[in-house]
Amino acid sequence: MPSSTVEDYLKCIYLEQERLDGLLVPTGQVASSLHVAPGTATAMVKTLADSGLVIYEPYAGVKLSEAGRQLAAHVLRRHRLVELFLVKVMNMSWSEVHGDAELLEHAVSDQLIEKMDEMLGRPAADPHGDPIPTARGEMRVADHRSLLDCPLGAPVLVVRVTDQRTEFLRLLERHGLMPGRHVTIRSRDELADTVEVLPEAGEPFRLGFRAASRILVEPGTDRS
Repeated sequence: MPSSTVEDYLKCIYLEQERLDGLLVPTGQVASSLHVAPGTATAMVKTLADSGLVIYEPYAGVKLSEAGRQLAAHVLRRHRLVELFLVKVMNMSWSEVHGDAELLEHAVSDQLIEKMDEMLGRPAADPHGDPIPTARGEMRVADHRSLLDCPLGAPVLVVRVTDQRTEFLRLLERHGLMPGRHVTIRSRDELADTVEVLPEAGEPFRLGFRAASRILVEPGTDRS
């Protein structure tokens, strides 16, 4: 069985590859994401390469091998199913479950994960809208727009939040910007770097461009 450290590195590289559309991930970015020294990350990446789990190109970056991708997908599957279980069954807030899932993803057995998946109805996404890999390690990632580039004045449905910091999730919850909720972008101010958001139930408010880019949406239904 791979160690929790190995699983953390593989999951990190998997997520960074997704963010970079499959490009090589700089080892410095791996170090930053995992909060370790660059030398520590480089040494671990070399170890993973020796084990056949990643492909490492010095001074360029790293990417997962097929074996590494499969293992990372299974870790991500455990993490996201645990998050959903904690929200749906244990009634925890979606803003509180990430840390617990980080610990439990290394401890739960495949048998328990299969039971969770069955109990939850074979879900496609976790509480934040992140897709859940299948038991075979397959994951379909849709190409959604964000609040930064969706049409103005038309209702859209929030489907995914890519920033899962506790404070950010609590902010969205206060304003009704959770997955499954409709919102409308009333305006964008290029000079102030803000967008005016109108939730389906609530008062309009403003978000910065960076925050808006982390809320992914799909076309919604006119609810007027």
